[in-house]
Amino acid sequence: MNIYLVIIIAALVINYALSATAAWLNLKNISEELPDEFKDVYDSERYRKSQQYLRETTAFGLVHDTFYLILILAFILLGGFNYVDSIARQAGYGSIGTGLIFAGILLVASQLIEIPFSAWSTFVIEEKFGFNRTTVATFVSDLIKGLVLTMLIGGFIFAGIIWFFETSGPAAWVYCWVALSIFQIMLMFVAPVLIMPIFNKFEPLEDGKLKRSIMEYARKENFKMQGVFKMDGSKRSSKSNAFFTGFGKFKRIVLFDTLIQRHTVEELTAIIAHEMGHYKLKHILKGIVRSILMAGFTFWLLSLLIGNPGLFEAFSMEHISVYASLFFFGFLYAPIGMVTGIIDKAISRKHEFEADRYAVESYGHPEAMISALKKLSVDNLSNLTPHPFMVFLEYSHPPVLERIKAIRQLSA
Repeated sequence: MNIYLVIIIAALVINYALSATAAWLNLKNISEELPDEFKDVYDSERYRKSQQYLRETTAFGLVHDTFYLILILAFILLGGFNYVDSIARQAGYGSIGTGLIFAGILLVASQLIEIPFSAWSTFVIEEKFGFNRTTVATFVSDLIKGLVLTMLIGGFIFAGIIWFFETSGPAAWVYCWVALSIFQIMLMFVAPVLIMPIFNKFEPLEDGKLKRSIMEYARKENFKMQGVFKMDGSKRSSKSNAFFTGFGKFKRIVLFDTLIQRHTVEELTAIIAHEMGHYKLKHILKGIVRSILMAGFTFWLLSLLIGNPGLFEAFSMEHISVYASLFFFGFLYAPIGMVTGIIDKAISRKHEFEADRYAVESYGHPEAMISALKKLSVDNLSNLTPHPFMVFLEYSHPPVLERIKAIRQLSA
């Protein structure tokens, strides 16, 4: 059997097995006893509801992942990629045009397959637990907008990579690396003002006690930004969140409207302090640097496998092409991506602890931060007792009880 095919199948199965094992351990780790830390905010009925939510979302995730594993294995073994390639080549548009058709067919097909799962998650599971506020019109609109943006931005990047590898010789991977890095940095500046508003409405936070509290804290910390914005998160879900976006003078902090409705001024300012902490501690800059370096490593590896006959034989391909190489390389890269993903999540969890510490030390209201974390967990029905293996494999944030414990140690 083709060695590349063996590696690809093994990678797919191992990745599935690890995720399924983590999910099973996570369910086994459910504690019927409400942690003491949450007895002031969680009643027993809602706590049981959070555990049922975990069970149903986990079961749904396993069904989803099992279906996709079977589908992709069948598609590979039955020569599905070669069939799509033969359709794309019939148009006769040259390598870039053919590559875009090839990628477009696969993208649209994957989106169509995903629709029933996404709809079930939104209109059945999220609806059952009181989270869903998405209308059918918004659901369809999001699908169309997401697909169009992916085709425009992704198509531009995909075409550029094909062009570089077909025209630039051995140095193509360097040109791709530099071009993509520049493009990603540009997106960081323009996404908050051009792309994100396509999906949500962003309004400057209105004058009042909350805005004064945030601006006073920002001035004390010498934090310059475009502003604090309120996002209509309630348009899709009752869940709440806050995030930092943009770069340079375009950086902004965004609060979901659902978050503002449920938290006090002190709690919200503590959340803002946490988000500012990520910027002040250079977590965002470090993340950009890691991403750029990893992109360079990835393109270098890609350059070693572009047009590899054995790789194309693994997918039963009749023709060798740069555009198909990009897809097939993705399968081979999956084990490396899983390892780097685990490392990135570990770094992210460390950064979350550091941002919590920054918020507590700079704002000086540890109980407000703890209260905010508790409310977020209750409102979102978060799992309070995830299994360590699930945390290791999937969590970008530390479990909430660990964060609260660390904050209490700081305040002590």
